[in-house]
Amino acid sequence: MDKVILLVEDNPDDVELTRLAFDEAKIANRLVVVGDGAEALDYLFAREAHEGRDPRDLPSIILLDLNLPKVDGREVLQAIREDPHTRTIPVVVMTTSAEPMDIEGCYSLGANSYIQKPVDFEQFVWAVKQVGLYWLVLNQARSA
Repeated sequence: MDKVILLVEDNPDDVELTRLAFDEAKIANRLVVVGDGAEALDYLFAREAHEGRDPRDLPSIILLDLNLPKVDGREVLQAIREDPHTRTIPVVVMTTSAEPMDIEGCYSLGANSYIQKPVDFEQFVWAVKQVGLYWLVLNQARSA
């Protein structure tokens, strides 16, 4: 089973930069992109448009933006941590906010990492590469 990356991001530019960063880092994992929090939950729990997907085939990592349409990133994170099937998936919050309240709130909800998205293109690509290399190459994941 390949290590799927679930990217929950509503900004098409950030989606494209993330793809570019993974390409540059030679991270060949399949990137599944969903554009809002509701679709993220539908994907994870195999509902609605994703109901044909095997719900046991979960991503290896979730890259989660906070400010999402439909369902907020914090609510997505809470739902992930409340479900026994998804609670151990690493969730890296990648957002523009550096607000201490957002950072503390996400860690309280069970985020594994919190990264403020760099505005600079080169720094953004570098940050995404580091996330991918750490969570998909270096980190020893729990066995399912």
